[in-house]
Amino acid sequence: MPASSSGDFSALFRQPSGFIAFLLARVLAVGATQIQAVVVAWQVYDLTREPMALAYVGLAQFLPMLFLLLPAGDLIDRLPRKHILSASWSVGAVCSALLWWLSGHGHAGVSSIYAVLVLFGASRAFSGPAMQSLLPQLVTREQLPQAIATNSMVMRSAAIGAPFLGGLLYAAGGSFLTYPICLVAFAGGAVLLQKVRVLPAESRAGQAGAPQAVSTNIWQRFGIGIRFIFGRPMILGTISLDLFAVLLGGVVALLPIYAQEVLHVGPQGLGLLRSSIAAGEVAAGVCLSMFPFNAKVGRRMLLAVAVFGVANLVFALSHWMWLSCLALAVAGAADMVSVYVRGALLQFATPDEMRGRVNSVNMLFIGSSNELGEFRAGSSAALLGAVPAAIAGGLCTLVVVGLWSYLFPALRTVNRFENAQR
Repeated sequence: MPASSSGDFSALFRQPSGFIAFLLARVLAVGATQIQAVVVAWQVYDLTREPMALAYVGLAQFLPMLFLLLPAGDLIDRLPRKHILSASWSVGAVCSALLWWLSGHGHAGVSSIYAVLVLFGASRAFSGPAMQSLLPQLVTREQLPQAIATNSMVMRSAAIGAPFLGGLLYAAGGSFLTYPICLVAFAGGAVLLQKVRVLPAESRAGQAGAPQAVSTNIWQRFGIGIRFIFGRPMILGTISLDLFAVLLGGVVALLPIYAQEVLHVGPQGLGLLRSSIAAGEVAAGVCLSMFPFNAKVGRRMLLAVAVFGVANLVFALSHWMWLSCLALAVAGAADMVSVYVRGALLQFATPDEMRGRVNSVNMLFIGSSNELGEFRAGSSAALLGAVPAAIAGGLCTLVVVGLWSYLFPALRTVNRFENAQR
């Protein structure tokens, strides 16, 4: 790794692009998303007492992401990414306003909440890949791995206090108190984003790669991105590893059940459990921001995913709050290492003019692992019970790591981030 990427940490914050404004805007948006996730999950489960109701929370957000993948990736590659991101967060503010209104009309039921979550999922179909595609345009190529680690660490920092705050606010004043805060945070992020400026192409990390044929057909343009991904086993292996590891092994959707029926800690405890994941992510993110590594990156990512699976197994079997929080913190730290490696590999391997399409596919995989993973976890809990479902998920994650090590040898053997271009 060049010295500039691991030496002067403060250089990132002296970027003329408004990198600080970008980070602050993300803090507001991520904080609003985390608070809203805690409140919606608890509110839905409190209204229904059905694990499948939590499964539908994830499904309602995933389906619009699935269907909007094509136009999102194409627009992000053709329009200013900052404007798309600002518009997406503005829609998020509208969703918070609608949930706020519904909280005062309890007779509307959970179906109305699901309808708003569909709209929120649609906004995330654009915001996720837009954020990932915008970041390389704000820093130099040498600073990109450190910028990814710093960005992820700041995002997770926002996720520490927000879930716990969401639990406290819900316990104090219910959903009617929390949604206005989410509305203001989303709107503030959209406004703050206007201070961000893209660096000149010759100096930033998002330089153009090899020239490609220009097409006015959206299907042809998207097909170029799909062929790019499937033509590089390292990229396909990286994003699919996250898809199946979290899809089969994630436990976030089960946290309301664990807080209510296993650990008996209430909504405050639910916020603490979610914050524990973020605390582990931030601890690892701080280390990676200060001391980014660039050796044996593939093996370290596979090891991190394996640790993620083991930590989730410990959580699944725990009946002590302190041990559950510790296990979730370890899982969060392992996930941060995986995010760091995966993000850097994808950005180094993808030319700027295709980042929107590639990151849209990546966000679909992430959405599948998160939102569709919540549906998997909720339906498994309804069928098997929460604890057996969590145990099975942790074991499946370990199986995925073994299979991907065999199916994608390039992923196992890649040494440095620069090798992702080969």
